[in-house]
Amino acid sequence: MSAAGKVVCVTGASGYIASWIVKLLLDRGYTVKATVRSLSDPNKTNHLLSLHGATERLQLFEANLMEEGSFDSVVDGCEGVFHTASPCVLEVNNPQEELIKPAVKGTQNVLCSCAKVPSIKRVVVTSSMASVVFNNRPRNPDVVVDETWYSDPVYCEESKLFYHLSKTLAEDAAWKLSRENGIDLVTINPGFVIGPLLQPTLNLTSEALLNLIKNGTGLFSDGVYRYVDVRDVALAHIQAFEVSSASGRYCLVGTVSTTTETLNILHKLYPALNLPGRGENENPVRPPYQEALPQVLKNACLTLRMLKSSQEQHMLGFGDPGGRFGGFGSMDGRNVLQGRR
Repeated sequence: MSAAGKVVCVTGASGYIASWIVKLLLDRGYTVKATVRSLSDPNKTNHLLSLHGATERLQLFEANLMEEGSFDSVVDGCEGVFHTASPCVLEVNNPQEELIKPAVKGTQNVLCSCAKVPSIKRVVVTSSMASVVFNNRPRNPDVVVDETWYSDPVYCEESKLFYHLSKTLAEDAAWKLSRENGIDLVTINPGFVIGPLLQPTLNLTSEALLNLIKNGTGLFSDGVYRYVDVRDVALAHIQAFEVSSASGRYCLVGTVSTTTETLNILHKLYPALNLPGRGENENPVRPPYQEALPQVLKNACLTLRMLKSSQEQHMLGFGDPGGRFGGFGSMDGRNVLQGRR
């Protein structure tokens, strides 16, 4: 697909995945209308404005997920919309106000704005594996998790998995509005996203990876990670827009791995790090289930990166690559690994 002259919108553009979507769109020649929460916050804007092609083809807008009509002027004139904006935190004091309402209401507001614009050919929503695998369905190493799986809102609420609940309800709201308004909708459901950072602040998965390095504490109680590289996730969003046959939901997981396997890979990459509880003598753990790579992404020649490469690129983003973790300083104010040698 020739992108020259095509205008698209990316919501929540300062985020981890969205920043890469913006970068790849600009690289392909698109004109991008991107929303951020605050135009006056350099942490939200500077890394986007420094991208190749940004001077000519990137327009930044301030928009509020909770404000009806806030996205009307942004999506006007666009052919495609990539809706990524949604709270991404696990620990909150008020799940309803801090997670669920912004995720659901924000999705509804963006989709309602899109419904007013006849030029929009497709909307791609960033969902999550959080809206896929959290239910009471039995699983074992022979079970294949695919796009037909849905997380159970009751299970999520009873388990106090409020982020997962917010993503499940937001995706459900997106599908409901798309059916009611005839919107061509595709969702991308990535797992635990890792890889190089473009933004100057740490995102949830970066903080989780650092916590694993420093304390050996896994983010998930079962120690299972559904890894995928952020560059692959961004490209999958664009392929979902450009490939005409794309439809429905696409689970995006490159590797299902465990905390122990993750620490062992990191130790091999960075032997100077005194990693906690690596368990190098433990027997390899077979992944608890498999993930199905969507056929449309195979047809689009999307090859997912290997876990080792993604982890190395993510780690290099935490500080001076030349130090190889012998004495990491700060990157844009992030003193993330000092003292752990």
